[in-house]
Amino acid sequence: MLKNGSEGFAFSSIVVSGQNSSLPHGVPSDKIIEQGDFITMDFGAKKDGYCSDMTRTIAVGFVTDEMQKVYDTVLNAHLTARAKAKAGITGRSLDSIARDIIYSAGYEGCFGHGLGHSLGLEIHEEPRASYVADYELKDNVIMTIEPGIYLPGKFGVRIENMVLLMADGNENLTHCPTELIIL
Repeated sequence: MLKNGSEGFAFSSIVVSGQNSSLPHGVPSDKIIEQGDFITMDFGAKKDGYCSDMTRTIAVGFVTDEMQKVYDTVLNAHLTARAKAKAGITGRSLDSIARDIIYSAGYEGCFGHGLGHSLGLEIHEEPRASYVADYELKDNVIMTIEPGIYLPGKFGVRIENMVLLMADGNENLTHCPTELIIL
């Protein structure tokens, strides 16, 4: 990030693996990364005082059928919500798009945070896309789209991009692949 012009971190990065990835805001530990682990990385840079934020989950060695299903469900929720994000939609409606996909796949109760938040000079700002945000999202607002599934004691998956909301849709500001990467 520094090499590409960042002034520093927007927040303390999160890098967690295995069952620690089941904690949405897990704290890095001395856990050794193992074959079959998911690794969730949440990080952001600051530029001209403004914050960025992105999360990716990758796998080491292999994934089980259950891990693949969870990843595919989160990716579907992410891509569908991202495609429908635009100015004029309510934060609650945008959250529901992703939440309905996750819950209908059998993961009700495993997506414990809102779909996204605005960011700028602070890493978390209003407006938000969550089940309690019953207000319209405005034009030219930058939001995160970050659905997740967290299976306590097992693993978690989150995929997060930033988008610029516009009246006719959005512009994706995060240009990293969202497909599952297995190292």
